[in-house]
Amino acid sequence: MNQTIDTAILERFQLASERIVEIPEEKMLPEGLFSYFKEVSDYLGGVSYYGKVKMERKLTLDEKKKCQKMLFYHQEEEHYEESFLNPAYSVKVLGETLGAPLSAMYMDMTASYTWAAWGRLDLVTLMMEQLLLMYSMATQNMTGDRFDEEGAACDLDEVIRSFYRDYTDVFVREDVESLVDWEKDYLYKIVMESDLTKEDYLYDYGMWIGENELGLREYLLSRSEEELSSMADTYTEGYRIGFEVTGKDITKKKSVSVEFHVGMEPVIRLAVQNFEKMGLHATMKPQALLSMQGRGASSRGVYVTTANRQALYDHRADKNVYYDNAYVKRRLEVLKDAYEKNKEKAALYGGPAVTEVFGEADFEPVNKKEAVKSSAKQDELAVLDRRDSAEIVNQYIHQEERSFTIIAYPLPSIGEKFTEIFTETVKLNTLDYKKYQQMQQKIIDVLDQGEWAHVVGLGDNKTDITVALHPLTDPKKQTRFENCVADVNIPVGEVFTSPVLEGTNGVLHVSKVFLGNFAYKDLTFTFKDGCVVDYNCGNFASEEENKKLIFDNILYKHKMLPLGEFAIGTNTTAYKMGIEYQVQAKLPILIAEKTGPHFAVGDTCYSYCEDTAVYNPDGKEIIARDNTFSLNRKTDPSKAYFNCHTDITIPYNELGLIEVITKDGEHHKIIENGRFVVPGTEELNQPLEELEQ
Repeated sequence: MNQTIDTAILERFQLASERIVEIPEEKMLPEGLFSYFKEVSDYLGGVSYYGKVKMERKLTLDEKKKCQKMLFYHQEEEHYEESFLNPAYSVKVLGETLGAPLSAMYMDMTASYTWAAWGRLDLVTLMMEQLLLMYSMATQNMTGDRFDEEGAACDLDEVIRSFYRDYTDVFVREDVESLVDWEKDYLYKIVMESDLTKEDYLYDYGMWIGENELGLREYLLSRSEEELSSMADTYTEGYRIGFEVTGKDITKKKSVSVEFHVGMEPVIRLAVQNFEKMGLHATMKPQALLSMQGRGASSRGVYVTTANRQALYDHRADKNVYYDNAYVKRRLEVLKDAYEKNKEKAALYGGPAVTEVFGEADFEPVNKKEAVKSSAKQDELAVLDRRDSAEIVNQYIHQEERSFTIIAYPLPSIGEKFTEIFTETVKLNTLDYKKYQQMQQKIIDVLDQGEWAHVVGLGDNKTDITVALHPLTDPKKQTRFENCVADVNIPVGEVFTSPVLEGTNGVLHVSKVFLGNFAYKDLTFTFKDGCVVDYNCGNFASEEENKKLIFDNILYKHKMLPLGEFAIGTNTTAYKMGIEYQVQAKLPILIAEKTGPHFAVGDTCYSYCEDTAVYNPDGKEIIARDNTFSLNRKTDPSKAYFNCHTDITIPYNELGLIEVITKDGEHHKIIENGRFVVPGTEELNQPLEELEQ
């Protein structure tokens, strides 16, 4: 990602730097607006200084820490409340018209610290020039002592919109190239060339380095080379086997995007070496830094724990300051162009290898009325944008040829038993998949006898849902459920299917589940003919806020989503760990989905690959790959996919019954009162019984 900086960029950078530091001395604007420009210019002046020093010489660890302290000052919780980064404070000082958009623009400008760390003074310069243009527009609306607030608001709105339209090509190209072009190697060099025994390298990412990042690295360095190698092997073998079991040729691919939490480098370095032995170059894409990149939506790429989760939450909808038809049209054009210019490397991209983390401290977000919000029109536009973006990507990265893998580990913030939980998680990730494969096949054999699956909650759990299953025309050669062990989704084990939507009805309820960045309380969905017709949760006092949280983060702004997956998780060992260490509610869905039945709203697990035959280890073809919506791909592709998939799990202790019902009305039980009852699966109950003892 580093690049040689040409003379023209350096000249622009120098000119902008000199002008930026003059702003605090010019008290030309009303007090509130002057205070805004002073705070932001002080910030960018600090970034400029950091970038210049870093370009001239190597910084000491102490200097790196001081730079972070200075440049994250206003994001830290103790200072955020009275910073213009806080939309509530910004609106209080600047008013409703100017407050929220100027706060949003400031938040995007904080990406400059990361770019300066990478030596990307070209991108830093864009932000400094943007601030200077905004300042110029504001001062032009001063006539003597009179300030034309309405005129300034109009001018600033256009300057902000123009910035995102004009530079969308720059940022979209960065996104695409960091995904598929292994020559964008700045982050790769940090992982592969740094002295990992010295914490200095962590600050070279230009991201927030806190207790989790420091503690994760320190813990991994305390483990033996053998242990680290085993973790890396589990991760990379999952990726390789993912290609193998789906009949895809990994030798056609030349790159894999390696995603991880900063601090995991002792394992990731070994994993990259493994991938290189497979003939795969590692690409490393940074976490989303800008509103237009989806900052805060999820932890993907090379990412860190944020300095202030409320700040990230406050700015989750910032792109709606400029998000309109003109912007989306421009973004889609440059996305297409970026992939076209990188089509050779995009065709060689094999898919992501993701390391997730879990165990952040509990977070209760506050909904601030001053934060940027989306309109109904923008929500509809976002759905179309997501659909059209996926269509473009799939033209260049063929889903039927790529694979992925995901694995997860705890963060130090999970609590004082972090090391024990980490050790138990490593054990989970290396369970004997063949043993699970055999027991899961026995479950599938029972499920294949029925036409419907019926799931009922236990105690206060209100779940009562009937799931229609695909008919089998040749049971000797066909099956409905995939026997999923530890390849793409680590750890083992689950069996899953794509439901028939028609005839799938009922209520799904779970008392607490962690999805994405949020812990949902009393999450409830009602389905009719396989589609969501109602939903709610108990996170906020108001139903409107609860529905909005789900609409934005689970439905992804769709007015309706189908039930894309029904699965039964079999990893009772993972469930036991969650209960024993009192972290069940913090387990990522990757692990949690294996600890009970789960239901996914959105696309099926086979989206864009429905026509590729897949088989279980027993040789039977898994025929349940389509639903009513995905079949539209043959006649109207725009109605086939929703481009999202969110799993929701009912834990065993909230589960009264899973049974399959035959066409003749016979009932065959899979789980009753939280225990597996299929003959040959008794071993799955052992961890549950140990918990009771």
